[in-house]
Amino acid sequence: MDAAVLDVLVPILYIVAFALFIYGLMGLTGPKTAVRGNKIAAVGMLIAVVATLLRVHHNWILIVVGLVVGAALGVPSARQVKMTAMPQMVALFNGVGGGAVALIAWSEFRTSGGFLDTATYVVVASLFAAIVGSVSFWGSLIAFGKLQEILPGRPMGLGRAQQAVNVLLLVAAVVCAVVAGLGGASELWIVLVLLLAAVLGVMVVLPIGGADMPVVISLLNALTGLSAAAAGLALDNTAMIVAGMIVGASGSILTNQMAVAMNRTIPAIVAGGFGGTGVAASDDGVERTVKSTSASDAAIQMAYASQVIVVPGYGMAVAQAQHAVKDMAKLLEAKGVEVKYAIHPVAGRMPGHMNVLLAEADVAYDALKEMDEINDEFARTDVTLVIGANDVTNPAARNDPSSPIHGMPILNVDESRTVIVLKRSMNSGFAGIDNPLFYAERTSMLFGDAKKSVMEVTEELKAL
Repeated sequence: MDAAVLDVLVPILYIVAFALFIYGLMGLTGPKTAVRGNKIAAVGMLIAVVATLLRVHHNWILIVVGLVVGAALGVPSARQVKMTAMPQMVALFNGVGGGAVALIAWSEFRTSGGFLDTATYVVVASLFAAIVGSVSFWGSLIAFGKLQEILPGRPMGLGRAQQAVNVLLLVAAVVCAVVAGLGGASELWIVLVLLLAAVLGVMVVLPIGGADMPVVISLLNALTGLSAAAAGLALDNTAMIVAGMIVGASGSILTNQMAVAMNRTIPAIVAGGFGGTGVAASDDGVERTVKSTSASDAAIQMAYASQVIVVPGYGMAVAQAQHAVKDMAKLLEAKGVEVKYAIHPVAGRMPGHMNVLLAEADVAYDALKEMDEINDEFARTDVTLVIGANDVTNPAARNDPSSPIHGMPILNVDESRTVIVLKRSMNSGFAGIDNPLFYAERTSMLFGDAKKSVMEVTEELKAL
């Protein structure tokens, strides 16, 4: 195709592509339009890829091999992943994006002969992308390892020296980047930038405990977006700039919202040390007992209730109980019981984890209530059914100043007339903190696999 035509066509295609990105993102604001929004954004990405390929005049074989390998790895993984593994899949795919950006920065250094005769803004953008992309890639791998339980979920770090080491690593990476940017043509400098940033990414995420992992995933996602935008600036790729800024901006907003929902600051989360510590909030030497209940008793209590609130957590995801919960709720509603779902912003292992699970089971979106919307209703609720949600229902956050989660906004399930908690055992949640709710006078424990327990309750409801 004629070069003059391409100079006009490619920018137009990029404009169409990022317009579709933005329009598709608007569709993600609700479950009814989310699938369509994803498809629209995917079409935009296809157009952006085609536009980029139109600018390529060599290495076609390498490009085709890359596309085939990527599709062969990505498509089966995305189609076969279980909902319980979705958070670590998100972390892994996000990390791959950051790694790709870091490699692009390395490639720019090599093709320009060490940034010789290169515009300043391209140098700065490339080095920023190298540092942030590498941090995002290696940090995401650690997050994946924690979520996949390859690595312990508890904080692992250097104690008080941790932050000093992190600062030194960041300063060293920036110094090497400055040397590389000022004409340090030796490839050693850009390699050092990538290696130091890699160690920094590992050292930042390792000390962060499991309770903060949803925020970490969101933060790493934002970093990947910002690094991609910087790489797009260096490559003069409009679609990449816009897509990266959308991801970076939305990820930053979401990260801040989730930090506020936990009553924690982002620097405090990055500082690490919280979650998975094994600290028992009620470990004061007092022997406590729990009340166990049966599926039959739980069914009777809910069948004669005016309102039931279901509080889903990671336990529901592990048991894949969302469809069973929907069937149970349908029976209760047929008996005149109003059923609602209380969604905590950080329930599960990634942002919106519970919303995705329940949407998969075709639970009505109007029945899903955010924490601020539902908290006042617990005091008027006959039965609250907690399915594997530990930390977001822990009253120690409200009542115990010595608790590591004190001040974190929680779902006020303990104000309900009756609380039924579905758990496999008395093990603590991902934060590693005991939950006094389990020993409360109004609480009964229904032990066992959540899906099996819900199905047993459903069978009992049919008999009533």
